[in-house]
Amino acid sequence: MLRNAPLDSPDIDALKARATNLRRHMLSMARGQGQGYIGQGLGIADLLAALYFHELRYDPQDVKWIGRDRFLLSTGHYSIALWAALAEVGIIPVEELTTYGADGSRLEMSTLDTTPGVELIGGSLGHGLGQAVGQALGLRLAKSAARVFVELSDGEMQEGSTWEAAMSAPHFKLDGLVALIDCNGIQADGPVVLDMEPVAEKWRAFGWETLEIDGNDMAAVVGALMLSRHANGMPKAIVLRTSPGKGVARIEQSEKSHFFRVDPTEWNAIIAEFEKSVGEAA
Repeated sequence: MLRNAPLDSPDIDALKARATNLRRHMLSMARGQGQGYIGQGLGIADLLAALYFHELRYDPQDVKWIGRDRFLLSTGHYSIALWAALAEVGIIPVEELTTYGADGSRLEMSTLDTTPGVELIGGSLGHGLGQAVGQALGLRLAKSAARVFVELSDGEMQEGSTWEAAMSAPHFKLDGLVALIDCNGIQADGPVVLDMEPVAEKWRAFGWETLEIDGNDMAAVVGALMLSRHANGMPKAIVLRTSPGKGVARIEQSEKSHFFRVDPTEWNAIIAEFEKSVGEAA
């Protein structure tokens, strides 16, 4: 399934169904461990479905294809979502998802580039955007039309290195670079410590063409990605307002949804709650 170019006629319902599948995969992985960064994963499922089933150019049979678009997951602890996406597109076996977080597994709770389809080692925050700038510059020197998409978070915007990279991208006119900023309002121990608002205006002030959308509205996500395609000499920023734990009310409402632990007796209720929300949204 080589994606030579982004699709222009998205099937929004089909993409919503893919996002639902990603969430099912994530819940299954977290159930196996009894814990995980499930809140963030559920929150960005719509984004990853839109990227991998609509926007990105890639080849599941050749993850190092030189012409591929790059997706960098700067918040490596969101790995549960990336593993779900890589399995759904056939880059890793679906059966391997059961090893999430286990000793010796390729699917750790933070990303490693030893896993097929991973472009960036995650874990220490604040480095993804800088590496994305470097990759975009390298692709330009190689005269490649490939684009670079990098996900980062509102909590990660507290890192000074993020803003050094944010200054450099407009300077180099990297219009093939797209920052995907997950604003879910949480970090390790609760709400984001520093007030980063107004997020979109900050990126505009740094010279990025910026959109702000509901990151759990599939049509809005797809539309923003399509608008980011045009070459106008400006890097693109999409600020996505997402709900951590999307689809599971008890996770959405938890103050500790950054790293969620669940008693084994609760999993059936959580999964039933999720499936009920899917049915109500249909």
